[in-house]
Amino acid sequence: MAKFKFVQWLLDWLLEGRGFSFEWDAGNQTKSAHKHAVTCEEAEQVFTKRRFISLGGQVEPPCPEPRFAVLGRTASGRSLFLVFTIRGGKIRVISARPMNEKERAFYESLRQE
Repeated sequence: MAKFKFVQWLLDWLLEGRGFSFEWDAGNQTKSAHKHAVTCEEAEQVFTKRRFISLGGQVEPPCPEPRFAVLGRTASGRSLFLVFTIRGGKIRVISARPMNEKERAFYESLRQE
């Protein structure tokens, strides 16, 4: 299982973003939809609606490109876990899936503070 470490610059970048741009290709457009029934639009809503908690950068296992993760909610209230990278200032979602029970409890505990 991947491990993430909080990084302040990522949270600042996500919160300061006036408008997000996303990069999708045939592979990352359909992977999460087929595996987890999560659409590109739902993944984007987590960022555009600013309904997320940043988990930070991936520290294990090592990756050739920096990866980051957030827990968040879609406009309809669906709870998602997203892994992404940033390329040329654009968010490229690598994986989007429903949160598991532990992630949902963690998200809820922080959102109530």
